[in-house]
Amino acid sequence: MSPPAAAGSNGHHQHMAPWLESGTARKRFTWKAPAIVLVFELLESIAFSGVALNLVVYLGTVLHGSTAFNAAHVDTWNGTTFIVPVIGAFLADSYWGKYRTILASIAFYLIGLVLLTVSAAIPSLRPAMTCQMGMSCPPASKTQFSVFFAALYLTSIGTGGVKSALLPFGAEQYDDDDTDRPERKQSFFSWFFAAINLGIFIAGTLVSWLEQNVAWALGFGIGTACLLVAAVAFVAGTPWYRVQVPAGSPLKDIIRVLVAAFRKRSLRLLDENGAAVVLHELEAADDKSGAGLQRLTRTKGLRCLDKAAAPAMEKEEEEEGPWALCTVSEVEGVKILVRMLPIWATCVLYAASLGQMTTTFIQQGMAMDTRLGGRFKVPVASLVSVEVVFMLLWVLLHDAAIIPVARRLTGRPGGLTQLQRMGVGRFLVVVALATAALVERRRLRAIHQGSGDGETLSIVWQVPQFVLVAGSDVFCGIAQLEFFYGEAPAAMRSICSALSFLALSLGFYVNSLVVTLVAAVTGRPGWLAPDLNAGHLDYYFWLWTVISVANLLLYMVIAGRYTPKQVAAGVDSDE
Repeated sequence: MSPPAAAGSNGHHQHMAPWLESGTARKRFTWKAPAIVLVFELLESIAFSGVALNLVVYLGTVLHGSTAFNAAHVDTWNGTTFIVPVIGAFLADSYWGKYRTILASIAFYLIGLVLLTVSAAIPSLRPAMTCQMGMSCPPASKTQFSVFFAALYLTSIGTGGVKSALLPFGAEQYDDDDTDRPERKQSFFSWFFAAINLGIFIAGTLVSWLEQNVAWALGFGIGTACLLVAAVAFVAGTPWYRVQVPAGSPLKDIIRVLVAAFRKRSLRLLDENGAAVVLHELEAADDKSGAGLQRLTRTKGLRCLDKAAAPAMEKEEEEEGPWALCTVSEVEGVKILVRMLPIWATCVLYAASLGQMTTTFIQQGMAMDTRLGGRFKVPVASLVSVEVVFMLLWVLLHDAAIIPVARRLTGRPGGLTQLQRMGVGRFLVVVALATAALVERRRLRAIHQGSGDGETLSIVWQVPQFVLVAGSDVFCGIAQLEFFYGEAPAAMRSICSALSFLALSLGFYVNSLVVTLVAAVTGRPGWLAPDLNAGHLDYYFWLWTVISVANLLLYMVIAGRYTPKQVAAGVDSDE
């Protein structure tokens, strides 16, 4: 389904340019390509987080938006940012390819960041005075808001496009069939995850401080400079990349399989003698698409879809069109998506559980004693940044100790399977939430047994729950990146990789829904009272512990029945 110009007469891809590589012609692996991708992700994470982490502060103190206005627009922008990767992934898999999608996204990204920096630097593009949060000040003009939001949404489009394609593009620099060194690709996912969080940490500490204490234009300018350096490095690394040609719209193939299976719903998969019908599959020499499609082996289950690849008894096979007869590989691609959806659904609830770290964990910390050593006061939100440090330590522990030990115990090159690591992550978040509930219970006891109005429990008590959340995120976050990329049909890797971002986005909505329901059911002051000393935040944490336990049990059932993708023997497993 790729353009005819992409295929040579021998069924292999011709190079579209000296540095474009696809099909069966292989470039020798070099560490330079994935290293450039990791540096790119680190710098991009700094640029994006420098905007995202302080967005509500900028809207309130510089543009003088109201509380409701600021909250609504931040939520809308975040929603857009995490929806765009799905659209970008579709374009990357179907038409542009990952390399061109990244380049196009960088253009939007740079224009947005430059405009954002300019809007913060030029006095006429922002109100004359800066207000403290909560003060009533004249809001920015329509023109000032328009310029800012134009810059913001150009940035959103850019980062969404990058998020959709960069991870699968980096993973494609490795050989899928390199059975001798599978840990190389596994380590790439770990370090990609670490690069994201290291960028968040740098932006949340250094860049955010510069924005609020020196100049907003300086902070935005640093982000712009980071992305510019990343863009130059990415383009400079082009000669070392493996750039694969998209195979056409995967959505069309999905619909073709469903239509063909429906049209043949009454067809039997056994012939008159009771023997299984031979299902249709193209031989490598017969594949004229030039797409280098991944050939998959037929798996048990979802037999109704197998009918799409069964030749009709009353017709000659060659008379059947593409909407009546599909290949086994195309059918298996749809099966994979159907099997992945229940796993993905548990990712949404898992993301909602993790969301407590940036909401109720922070509120809990605000009600605790933040003094260390009698004088120094710990900023409550700083524990979120410290959690990133814990995550980096977990990544080192994960790669240097846990996985090697698991390799020796299980005999598998990768140690624990992706599904097992995702299960460990879901278990750790249960322990983290239960720990938060116990800490809150202890805090309330200390308050009620004391004067009733003091902060008697140190914020240091929160450290264990943040350490556990960090470990959960490392185990599950890295494994999810690997799972959705590795299990995806070859032509849909960007789209399936983007499912993680969609789960994160929906997790925020689930979190908001649960908060709303708890507030309505428990009344006033309720579990989530404005004064936490009068409420029961511990009950709320126990509720999320129960939800997370249920999600873990559901996941274990689904994962236990999951049928992994099976690539046909003797066929290159890459596109």
